[in-house]
Amino acid sequence: MGRTTLIGLAVVLVLLGIVAANSLFTVHQTQQALVLQFGDPRQVVREPGLHFKVPFLQNVITIDKRILDLDIQPSEVIASDQKRLVVDAFARFRVTDPLQFYIAVGNESVARSRLGTILQSSLRRVLGEESFEAVVRDDRAELMGRIKDQMNNEASQFGIDVVDVRIRRADLPEANSQAIFRRMQTEREREANEFRAQGQEVAQRIRANADREVTVTVAESTRNAEIIRGEGDACRNRIFAAAFGIDPSFFAFYRSMQSYEQALIEGETTAVLSPDSEFFRYFTNPNAIPDANAPVGRSATQAAALMVQLEGDDTLRGLLCAELERVSATIDVELPSDPSADDAAAIPAAPTETEEAAPAQ
Repeated sequence: MGRTTLIGLAVVLVLLGIVAANSLFTVHQTQQALVLQFGDPRQVVREPGLHFKVPFLQNVITIDKRILDLDIQPSEVIASDQKRLVVDAFARFRVTDPLQFYIAVGNESVARSRLGTILQSSLRRVLGEESFEAVVRDDRAELMGRIKDQMNNEASQFGIDVVDVRIRRADLPEANSQAIFRRMQTEREREANEFRAQGQEVAQRIRANADREVTVTVAESTRNAEIIRGEGDACRNRIFAAAFGIDPSFFAFYRSMQSYEQALIEGETTAVLSPDSEFFRYFTNPNAIPDANAPVGRSATQAAALMVQLEGDDTLRGLLCAELERVSATIDVELPSDPSADDAAAIPAAPTETEEAAPAQ
């Protein structure tokens, strides 16, 4: 074989390959094919695999046979009760008749546009016949079924079957939503203010009751304290009177010593007095000071007499009896047979007016 023959065979093989490539086509299992001859449909291929066509005269277009999604922009719908709704819906469809599909719409993009228009018109027709509550809450499933049926009636001429229609969201417009939100907010604020006012009323009532109870309690406590203080002062005065009455001369001397201590503080008081003043009685008359070695029978006698006087005063007796009994027990003195005479002898003479004035000064 010569060189020319080899070249001829090569050319024939190449031509056969080109013819075979233009004669064979493959259909995927998710697709369906339509064979066209000069734009005229000749064959519909639904089965997947390797198929033949006339080379150079026929061409093949493939159409997806899976379920496809159709999503549209939210649209405004007026319900039967004249309430506006913003409805966001989508649909699912598939091509059931490739030939009809090709004749009616030609390709998938045109089909989506036509179906979107059909979906919006079906939404307006179906939802416009229903109330706001039915769309939002009550009959949504039934409404979606009716929308799907209406879409199928119109999409069947395109060789398309609408599988499902869903309403994703059905709400009031933004302006209406804001108005409703503000109204709800105002209502909640009104309820909050009402509850707050009721709480303040209860708080004031509780606070007033508490203040009244505090005032009553403080008043009663003050009254009881004053009563107790008065009883204590009275008891103290009785005790002082009974104690000082045992030995009035010693009491006068003790009060004079206290007066000297308070009046003769160096650098604080200047007193101009006569030397023979009653204030200096214990300085000018040392005999006025009781004898330290004097018998104590006089005090014991007066203590016994005071015990007799305390028989009718339980409070004062309870305060003084222990002390008086202690004094009586430590003094070993026989009382005379005539108590009145001994008491008269034991009780010192009443001090003169001059002597009484000295402690007062």
